[in-house]
Amino acid sequence: QVQLVESGGGLVQAGGSLRLSCAASGLTFSSYSMAWFRQAPGKERAFVAAINWNGGSTYYVESVKDRFTISRDNAKNTVYLQMNSLKPQDTAVYFCAASFPGNVLNPRAHEYDYWGQGTQVTVSS
Repeated sequence: QVQLVESGGGLVQAGGSLRLSCAASGLTFSSYSMAWFRQAPGKERAFVAAINWNGGSTYYVESVKDRFTISRDNAKNTVYLQMNSLKPQDTAVYFCAASFPGNVLNPRAHEYDYWGQGTQVTVSS
């Protein structure tokens, strides 16, 4: 059974940093592209960043470029999202997701095969 488990969320002041982790099990991790999405209250789930199977390619939504960094460690079956210079508008539940095949970077949520349960990130002003 595939499981994606996010961790690292919390409450931080504007300008601060957080590092999210997503540990995967039950799948051949290195065969999947991985992504982070977020969902703010009353809004649809939105794409944040994606990374291909070996970490060689990444893709970000414009609003987080130069502030967020997605990375992965295939030896640990884990994908990360380093979030710097956080803003109140970054407040949301953050989800990791897995998509096959691992060479495609996709911003569309319906293209992803597996999802985690989410972790709350709250940025205070």
